Amino acid sequence: MAMRWTAPAPGPIEDWRFDEVEVAPPGPGEVTVRIRAAGVNPADAKHVARPGANFPVPIGYELSGEITAVGPDAVGGSGDLRVGDEVVAFRVQGAYATELTVAARDVFAKPANLTHPEAANLLLAGTTAAEMIQVTRVERGETVLLHAASGAVGVSLLQQARELGVRVIGTVGPDAEASAERVRRYGGIPVAYGDGLRARVEEAAEGAPIAAAWDAAGTDEAIDVSLALVAERDRIVTIVSPDRAKADGFLWIAGARPESARFRDIARARVLELAASGALEVPVARTYPLADAVEAVRFVMDGHPGGKVALLP
Repeated sequence: MAMRWTAPAPGPIEDWRFDEVEVAPPGPGEVTVRIRAAGVNPADAKHVARPGANFPVPIGYELSGEITAVGPDAVGGSGDLRVGDEVVAFRVQGAYATELTVAARDVFAKPANLTHPEAANLLLAGTTAAEMIQVTRVERGETVLLHAASGAVGVSLLQQARELGVRVIGTVGPDAEASAERVRRYGGIPVAYGDGLRARVEEAAEGAPIAAAWDAAGTDEAIDVSLALVAERDRIVTIVSPDRAKADGFLWIAGARPESARFRDIARARVLELAASGALEVPVARTYPLADAVEAVRFVMDGHPGGKVALLP
C-alpha cells in the first residue's frame, strides 16, 4: 500500500485528503516508481481547484525516485528502464505520493549531479522557461526583459538564456537584495520594479533595444513596461496574464494548452541534458515531509520562498 494526496472536489487545499491507496502494478508501457521527492508548484493547487475535473484528483506533476517494477514494452523517454534506476517523471498525475505507476514515456534518467529534491523540481519550471524562449524567437546577442526573475521559472530562464548568449534584465522587489543577488548569480542584470521601472530597464540596457519580454509576474506594471519597450507584440509572452494577452495582442502559454503540452514534452530531454552538464541548477529553499503537503503548498502560494520546495515521502 502507498500513501497519496488527492483533492476530493474543487475547493481549498485544506480539503485535500492523505489516504492509503493500492498502487496498480505496471501494465504494458508502464513502470512503478518509489518516490523520493515530489516537486511543489503553484499549479498543483490552481489546477485541482477548477470545476470540471474528474474528482477525486491525485495531486502533483513531477517527481524523482527509483523504479520498483517495469511493465512489458516499457521504454522511457531516455531509453530502456530497469528496476533500481534513479529517474525523474514529469507531466504525470499524483506525484504527491510514496509510490506511483506511470507511463514509461514520461520517465527519464535522473541527472546524477542532482539530488532528488532538485531533480523533482527541474522539469515544470525548466520546460516552461524553454517554451518562453522558443515562442519569442530569442537569439544570441539580444537583450530581453524578464519579470519575476528570481522565481523558479525566472531562474531557469536566466540559466537557459545564458547558455544561448542572451542578455537578460530581470525585475526583482525593490528591497529584495537576496533576489537581486540570485539574478546576478545566474547571469542577469537585476532592476527593481516600482515607479520608474521603464527608465531603469532602459538604463540597464545601455542603449540596446529590448528585443523580447518574458512575464512571470502578471502585474499591470510588468505588462505595460513590456508593451512600451518591445517593438513586436508577438515577442512578448506571459504565463500568468491570459486576459491581458488577449486584450493587448501578445502571447500567453500554459501547460494545459495542447501546443504548450506538445512542446514541453519534447523539451524535457533538452532540459535534462542541460542539468546533467551542470549548466542548469535548481535552487531548493526548503523540504517538507509528504504528510505536510498542505503546509508546503501554502508556503509556496503565500510569498517568495527563495527557491523550490520539495516533499519527501
